[in-house]
Amino acid sequence: MTDVYVYYFLHKGSTGVEGVSKRRATLETIKGLGEALMESQIVVDQTEVDDDGFVRGHNGNESHPTDMLWSQIISLERRANSRDKEAILLHEASDAKAKYLLTLESRELRKQANALRGQRLDSLMEAVAAG
Repeated sequence: MTDVYVYYFLHKGSTGVEGVSKRRATLETIKGLGEALMESQIVVDQTEVDDDGFVRGHNGNESHPTDMLWSQIISLERRANSRDKEAILLHEASDAKAKYLLTLESRELRKQANALRGQRLDSLMEAVAAG
């Protein structure tokens, strides 16, 4: 289980004009490409980052609030699953405290995901009502 911090970043395109990246990346990846936008930091599970240090599947389609919420929900679920998997591997007697903490973190991450599901549903219902 590893959480990874990722960021959008400023970079120069092929035309030489500076722009914001369409995908988030780790600071290590950004070093050679541009300047990290620290306010765009999010936490994702290590399984969401490809070998090049970019977030998989997030290709700039988070402009709509419900899409952004869905990305956050998926990430929270992945992080919770990662903690569950690690907790299963621990021995009850010798690693009870670590197992408990992982289970607690997983539960909290799922609680956050459920709260975001509610927000997303409300947003979708408002969009339908607005026509």
